[in-house]
Amino acid sequence: MAKAKNGIAKRSFVVELNFVLSRNDPYHMIFNHVIRPRIMAFVLVSECRKDAWRYFRAVAGIFSVSERLLILRTVFLLQLFFPRRLGIMKTVISALLFLVCSTVAYAEPFFVAGQDPKPAGKVWKPVGDLSDEFDGTSLDASKWQSEPVGNGWVWVGRPPALFKASNVVLEDGKMSVTVGKLDIPVVIKGNTFTHQGAIVRSLHPGHVGWYFECKMKANQTEMSSTFWLMTKGNTKKRLELDIQECVGRTSDKTEKWGKNWDQIFHSNAIHRTNQYNPKKVQLQGQKRTETKNSERFYVYGAWWKSPEEIRFYLDGKYAYSIHPSVEWDVPAFIQMAIETYSWNPLPDDGGLVESGTREQRTTQYEWVRTWKLE
Repeated sequence: MAKAKNGIAKRSFVVELNFVLSRNDPYHMIFNHVIRPRIMAFVLVSECRKDAWRYFRAVAGIFSVSERLLILRTVFLLQLFFPRRLGIMKTVISALLFLVCSTVAYAEPFFVAGQDPKPAGKVWKPVGDLSDEFDGTSLDASKWQSEPVGNGWVWVGRPPALFKASNVVLEDGKMSVTVGKLDIPVVIKGNTFTHQGAIVRSLHPGHVGWYFECKMKANQTEMSSTFWLMTKGNTKKRLELDIQECVGRTSDKTEKWGKNWDQIFHSNAIHRTNQYNPKKVQLQGQKRTETKNSERFYVYGAWWKSPEEIRFYLDGKYAYSIHPSVEWDVPAFIQMAIETYSWNPLPDDGGLVESGTREQRTTQYEWVRTWKLE
């Protein structure tokens, strides 16, 4: 019996590992979010050894809070229906240890081995005001605003897509932003809006030396999915730092240079025009992604290392650096905008913005995390 039990446990580890490896495969969504957590719950109940906990510690971070709660609930159900398999107290301790292990996995930014750029003697500390796991039922009003106008912001979207707060919802442990067609056109300051997107901005600014990252899956439409920083107010330097911007699909109307923007990691450092800077200066970096941005979640990150250098990371690996033309030293606010681009216009029939399913029309942010060095 002991050998049989060990065999079952080993097979369960193999099956779980397969699910971990296929986590980002869109054809395994049911397995990833329903069956996979339950398999982990079974492993928790049947295996409570040192080698098992080393494994749990390594993989815990791939589960969202909602998935971890499902694991915890399943553990208790297993104990209820199979009380002889394991003592109640041991089961409770096992499940709670797993949840603790998951918090350990979030103790530093998402880097693969050997890619963490922090200097010797320094550690990453989370910045709570600019971090969110999106596990609540509504957007945290102490951190974010989804209304496009307010708190010093006035941009309502680039025609033909109007930013609307109602398009932002929290569901399944993620922030979802869904695009579509307006019921009736809206005219604002002479601009006609026929479609809709949204923008979410941080209430608190980020600073030099901080690391910003998000886990995002782009929508599949002609509209954008983005993660960036922007200065606010009448500062002498008006600076925009685009960590990631892409579109869900291109068409025969897309300008030639943007044809690959549905499969790209693209960043900008833009010194925008104002009374102190009459000419826009834009520096860029880019890298082709493994798949289209809408096919799976990617982790996009940027270390605002100094006023002279910003380093960009894709899925925890260094991709490229941008050295701005001016000192990049003005506090800036996180922006997540789902918008239309003039260089990738909507097709005459509205494209997937109008005809796509809700899933196709939705950009998902699993989390946003910001870190500082101490």
